[in-house]
Amino acid sequence: MSETGYPWTPSLGDRFMGSRGLEQSNEQTDSDILSQPPIIQLNNRSDIDRLLDAGEIELAIEMGDRVFSEDFEEYLGQNINLPYLSFETIQNKLREMETLTGKNAGLIYVFSRNEQLDLVLIPPVGKPIYKSVPEANQAVLFQEIQRLQGEIGNIARRRTTSYLAPAQQLYEWIIAPLEPDLKRLGIETTIFSMDAGLRMLPIAALHDGEQFLVEKYSLTLIPSLHLTDARYSNWKSTEVLAMGLSEFSDQYPLPAVPVEINTIVNQLWPGAAFLNEAVTVDKLQELRGQEPFGIIHLATHGQFNSGARDNSYLQLWGEKLHLDRMQQLKWNDPPVELLVLSACRTAIGDLEAEFGFAGLAVQAGVKSAVASLWYANDAGTLGLMSEFYQNLRSAPIKAEALRRAQIAMIGGTVHLENGALVGSFGNVELPPELSRLGNRDLRHPYYWAGFTMIGSPW
Repeated sequence: MSETGYPWTPSLGDRFMGSRGLEQSNEQTDSDILSQPPIIQLNNRSDIDRLLDAGEIELAIEMGDRVFSEDFEEYLGQNINLPYLSFETIQNKLREMETLTGKNAGLIYVFSRNEQLDLVLIPPVGKPIYKSVPEANQAVLFQEIQRLQGEIGNIARRRTTSYLAPAQQLYEWIIAPLEPDLKRLGIETTIFSMDAGLRMLPIAALHDGEQFLVEKYSLTLIPSLHLTDARYSNWKSTEVLAMGLSEFSDQYPLPAVPVEINTIVNQLWPGAAFLNEAVTVDKLQELRGQEPFGIIHLATHGQFNSGARDNSYLQLWGEKLHLDRMQQLKWNDPPVELLVLSACRTAIGDLEAEFGFAGLAVQAGVKSAVASLWYANDAGTLGLMSEFYQNLRSAPIKAEALRRAQIAMIGGTVHLENGALVGSFGNVELPPELSRLGNRDLRHPYYWAGFTMIGSPW
């Protein structure tokens, strides 16, 4: 089975089994994909730019959150009938969450212009902190993001650190200007609201020369704070509805999915497990009607594609659940605290696919979601998901559970050994297709950096 040649497109690879898919001979090559420029169409940001240039940072943030919200509402076909947020309201929410969770969060807005990058940090108290980065103009910034994505996904470099150069350059532009203030303020959770073209950056993989960003902060991506359900409730007493497909008529099989589903439900979290032919839209609706599962875990192929929302989907048994139908499932009543998609991929570089990925929690009607930017190695995904649920019980916030799981991958705690997956969750025997991989660590960002918390970190 192949690993992906570029994070979002499977290609022939260096292993027998393990990407969330079987080897195919008609996939694009690395060079084919690397030659394709990103499809970025930025909306007019003139009002935001004018306010930033005039030093009206609080007003710029209020305008920015509103513009981002309207962009997503237009794409998602939703009108969130709530008042737009003032700067004071945003800070009040950050302080409230710190009181409830014990975690100090900062909200970072990232705006990309033709001539510069603009960064604004909203702390729980005090004035907003603004930095401009002229050297990170839009052209060089997008080029460096492409470079990072390419290095992470290049099969030939999977056992190297070739990703470090772009990861460090992007850290220098996006994080370093704000880092003294993040440290001074004691920020532990960073919530990113990104401009178009930046929302599919694997932010966890940015590197300061010594550590990955995820080793320093819990990370979350939001479309805007206005569109984020930031209310806090205790998810730890809820049950998980875990459903997965390992067999497909027209897509790669996922041999680790039965192990993933059974490990979650039988070892790590109370709930119900369903596989293959039991995974249908009707069954989803029926089960949620019987039991208000607060966590829904779907281990199946998913695609965030360009074009209309009905081009993006999750594969169920014999049918596709298109993202424009997710509202019909009424996962906001009662609210689903967490949706986990463990085998999705995104059309990197396409604005509409970006809207679908970054707006996942909104269109699904859930508070928080975890999804991946690219198909990851099957065994690696099993390891990260097992470690995530292992930490979800003790972590103060959901984003911290994902952070701990990713750190376990980076540090080698999660690895393959003698036909088993090993982690803090114990040892899990792998199916024959994956046990042949032998001993292997899963430290490379390919295995963990694509997984992103979307929506509320709490």
